[in-house]
Amino acid sequence: MSEEPTLKDQIRQVLAEHARLAVPIGTLDDHADLFLAGMTSHASVNVMLALEDRFEIEFPESMLRKSTFQSVAAIDAALSELQSVSA
Repeated sequence: MSEEPTLKDQIRQVLAEHARLAVPIGTLDDHADLFLAGMTSHASVNVMLALEDRFEIEFPESMLRKSTFQSVAAIDAALSELQSVSA
């Protein structure tokens, strides 16, 4: 019996696949700045699209800010907010 991956685990998996970080995502804590860790604005768009696909949500224009994708914790907060609105 395997445990369901947490929201943060799923975010980290998307980041590992799309963020093109200079360091492994596993070495960063939830509040580490992903842009300082090497994520470019282009990679952040790929991350956003991958998150939309993974979670079947769409980020509203009001959330399309660098700060939304700055860290695992920021992405987690944005997704949690979107999922609670759509629930």
